[in-house]
Amino acid sequence: MAKRLYVGNLSYRTTNDTLKDAFSQAGAVESATVITDKMSGRSKGFGFVEMVNDEDAAKAIEMFNGKDLDGRNLTVNEARPKESRPPRERGFGGRSARF
Repeated sequence: MAKRLYVGNLSYRTTNDTLKDAFSQAGAVESATVITDKMSGRSKGFGFVEMVNDEDAAKAIEMFNGKDLDGRNLTVNEARPKESRPPRERGFGGRSARF
């Protein structure tokens, strides 16, 4: 089963392909995604890599956590599940708009 890794402190010039190529040194990569801002398309400085198995994921954490990629020292660890958030209120400043 695939293991998802969080990769933080990415350079703004790191792409999905460069991330996948780098992590493939540790083992088989199922996917690599750099998270981007919806409006500007610019990288948010973090991403996720899915390794095919647990052994490759552990090797990737050991190989890349604290190591340089594109001029930045990476933070690599096992990704936590996405936390559910309460629904956002509509309006301005978190208050309902009254018109």
